[in-house]
Amino acid sequence: MPSPAGHRTPSAVNRRGFLKTSLGGSAALVAAPTLVSWLGAADAKAATAPLAFVDDYKTNVLTNLTPETNAVVRILGGMAEVWKTGSAWNTGAPLRPEVLRANMRYCARVTSARTEAQAKEAFLYDRQHQSYSVIAGLGPLADLYKAGAKAVTSITSAPDTTPPTTISDAVPAGAPAGSAIGAGSHTSDLGQVAKLVDTVRGPFASSNPGKFAYQYPRPWRMNEDSQVVDTGRTDAFGFPVYDSKVIVAPQLLRQRGSSPAEDGGYPSGHTNAIHLAALAFAYAVPERFQELVTRAFELSHTRIVSGMHSTVDVIGGRVMATALAAAALADPANAELKKAARAQALAYFTGKTGTTADTLFTYAHSDAADRYADRRANARAVEPRLTYVLTREGRNQPLTVPKGAEVLLETRLPYLDAAQRREVLRTTALPAGYVLLDGFEQWGRLNLFAAADGYGSFDSDVTVTLDAAAGGFHAADAWRNDIDGRGGLTKKGTGTLTLTGHNRYTGGTVVEDGVLVSASAHALGHGDVRVLGGTVRIDEPVQVHGVFAQEAGTLEPTLRAGRHKAVLTVTRRVVLGKGSVLSLRLDEEKPPAAGSTVRVIGAPALRGQFDRVELNSDTLRAVPVHTADGLSVRLLKR
Repeated sequence: MPSPAGHRTPSAVNRRGFLKTSLGGSAALVAAPTLVSWLGAADAKAATAPLAFVDDYKTNVLTNLTPETNAVVRILGGMAEVWKTGSAWNTGAPLRPEVLRANMRYCARVTSARTEAQAKEAFLYDRQHQSYSVIAGLGPLADLYKAGAKAVTSITSAPDTTPPTTISDAVPAGAPAGSAIGAGSHTSDLGQVAKLVDTVRGPFASSNPGKFAYQYPRPWRMNEDSQVVDTGRTDAFGFPVYDSKVIVAPQLLRQRGSSPAEDGGYPSGHTNAIHLAALAFAYAVPERFQELVTRAFELSHTRIVSGMHSTVDVIGGRVMATALAAAALADPANAELKKAARAQALAYFTGKTGTTADTLFTYAHSDAADRYADRRANARAVEPRLTYVLTREGRNQPLTVPKGAEVLLETRLPYLDAAQRREVLRTTALPAGYVLLDGFEQWGRLNLFAAADGYGSFDSDVTVTLDAAAGGFHAADAWRNDIDGRGGLTKKGTGTLTLTGHNRYTGGTVVEDGVLVSASAHALGHGDVRVLGGTVRIDEPVQVHGVFAQEAGTLEPTLRAGRHKAVLTVTRRVVLGKGSVLSLRLDEEKPPAAGSTVRVIGAPALRGQFDRVELNSDTLRAVPVHTADGLSVRLLKR
């Protein structure tokens, strides 16, 4: 990537010019470019503890190329554990050759197996404006967004072979007046959203300072031993030929940088831009949060498929983008903009689709042709790309969530307070021990895909309050992670919370108000369940590992034909209070027939009885049948 006009490419000092600096508790070698005279302690920051990234992100400019002076270089410090920057772009050396060798071998394997269709796709996303490429993550809302934002692109297909010149995105001829590439026009119906995306990708979000600081070459300039070997030959386009097994997509040969010193690989600029745009869109349209994160990982992977970047480059781009997005969204200067963008997106999409804040999520996931419709497939795509070739080493260390990171979940989990969102990030984070993820503040350990599904652990008691009147995620949400921990869950408020994971938390579950939906066999964890009010809805047969005590409120099980086990199985005893209600729902697809007896509760002991038994049927009535091992109901015609 060429440097800005007038900027001289910095060169790093020789081996004696490397200093040891404390990054995230470990010593790391850090290159000291001669452009910045920090060896003489000219910068006062070198003598003080570093500021939190979100308070220091505006130091990411080309005049700052050390961890002491540049917050991005600082958080990318894990790279200094595996790579020693040399005096020039091609004189660096691996400090952890096994990591960098695995990196190059992965890239060589992927590019050698690349199909023609994948090469064309890689060209498309290399040349297309990154913000525009991310829009597809909006799924059923994508075309509506493009129309409302007047977002366009001139890169809609890829050539079969190498184009004769470089190609850049632009507003195509014939596009509607006011159209813009990228996220769209700031004066459009979605102008605040487009402005938010562009602001998050603002003047302090460049990857160039990191590239100049670390000077790690692109994979096509290196062989699998991670050492640059110039063969002395040039290709048909005048580019040097290196002993490399990484094969650049033929469509991109003309698009490569011709000045190696100004074209570093780490961190990947495209990856940084892609994730920045995705997180800005996800803030404004949280109904597609997880799908936008998946889209960012998918697009970033094409950087490796293309041969233009390696796995470590892509990891670095994601790490810096996560931190930069949080910094921009947490910046008080952007508080009104982010609020306006979210409000504008909600109003625009509900207006165009005839939905409400409560039903927009369903519409946004209503297209079976949506390439991100399958959450499990999305998880399978994201998980290996969080770490790529990195292997875990050492013992796990607890994560202190970086300051301000909780803002990334502000619209996705709006019913939680800032401390709770930090707990979600902490309990869903990757473990320590991945060298490139363990830099200063450990931004690389955050797993935003998992965080969108709520807590990963209740390490202490959690109280969640959802408000049906507030709409959207305030009114209803689902936590899909497998939740463990010693703490318990208390559900308050009029809204609905659904638990779908294989949960093992041991602190018990209390329902005071609203609806708690149990949607898996172990949704309610390991511990007692107390219903003080509200409703416990059981969509799938569930086991309670303890006591089930219903003092008031409603138990709402779903009855399905062909089930032989109880809808609610309790390992200890069931205690029913005088104000308790049993409200039976018949499964819409396979309802039990008239005359059948259905097991509702299975338990070693049952004390008390329901004050009232209801059934959502105009043709059937339910008659309770108490048995030695629980409660059944006989369905009779009215």
